[in-house]
Amino acid sequence: MAEDALGEVIVESIRNGSFLKCTAVHVATGREATAVGPAHEPKAVERLALAKLRRLLAGP
Repeated sequence: MAEDALGEVIVESIRNGSFLKCTAVHVATGREATAVGPAHEPKAVERLALAKLRRLLAGP
């Protein structure tokens, strides 16, 4: 998945019962961020993982 502001990002989602774990990996740096949420809201969990990755990359 390509995210314009971040460059290339790989997103992986794994369902475990009623929960979904979404991991976003920044290809250029190898840094990753993970979010866990309800399985019935996969796009929201993905948005959260991407937001966490943006904060991680922007931080000191």
